Amino acid sequence: MSHGYETGRLNLPFVGISTFGKSPYQQDWGAIDADVAILGAPFDFGTQWRAGARFGPRAIREASTLFSFGHAGAYDHEDDVTYLEGVRMVDIGDADIVHTDTATSHANIEAGVRAILKAGALPVVLGGDHSVNIPCITAFEGRGPIHIVQIDAHLDFVDERHGVRHGHGNPMRRAAEKPYVTGLSQFGIRNVSSTAKEGYEAARTMGSDILSVRQIRSMGVAAALERIPAGVDVYLTIDIDGFDPSIAPGTGTPSHGGFTYYEVLELLAGVARRGRVVGIDLVEVAPDYDHTGTTAILAAQVLLNVIGRVMHARGT
Repeated sequence: MSHGYETGRLNLPFVGISTFGKSPYQQDWGAIDADVAILGAPFDFGTQWRAGARFGPRAIREASTLFSFGHAGAYDHEDDVTYLEGVRMVDIGDADIVHTDTATSHANIEAGVRAILKAGALPVVLGGDHSVNIPCITAFEGRGPIHIVQIDAHLDFVDERHGVRHGHGNPMRRAAEKPYVTGLSQFGIRNVSSTAKEGYEAARTMGSDILSVRQIRSMGVAAALERIPAGVDVYLTIDIDGFDPSIAPGTGTPSHGGFTYYEVLELLAGVARRGRVVGIDLVEVAPDYDHTGTTAILAAQVLLNVIGRVMHARGT
């Protein structure tokens, strides 16, 4: 029996146009009809050291074709679940980025996320530096409350530095200021950080729970998950530098001592079971610092697995 695999095109990963997971491209943001919509946010003017995350969305999309062999869903024998089966996913392309103009670029990203939310789909945003999270969270105005779960090496809780309030060191501070953001779980924070002690104190005062990689390993994933409020709407923001640079070298600010793949997958799978995930961004993939492409592959693999688990938890 052929199971239908022998009809039509074979459509191998290296053939065709690199949309995310080879999902259909929807250019019209007013006609999104899907369960999940992918938006690229190729903005990296918020970086404080190595730029290059503007090429992240393109790299992640290309890497994602590795996981798009055309079969119906992705069977996981450990869970005995076929993830992504029947999930309708579209790629709506990129928000328009206007060079040197943070306000306009961020507004364009926000418009894309708002269009996805208006269509009733799950927004999945490919960054870009972590400042793109600011317009993503702004787009949820009137749709809260939400709890944010952050995977990151850095706290990103700087209030203002030399007048900069919308760079990649500021997003979690800007999020915590939103009345509809009820709290933050900041996981993976470690070592020499871009945020001073006052920032940590402010974060905790404003409702943050901060755990390092070592603390999570010591307590275990299940105990870490217990600290996240149950039954709430959750927004996931994943900085690729939350992973160890041995598996994710392609990023602007690598920090040794990071998570392994399965640690993050188990955390995010647990979050998907614990609450309703209403938005996802994955940021700071800068492919030019990784000539093997493994960082972009990691990003694509994490996203496809997380999307699968989020939609499975929703019963889709």
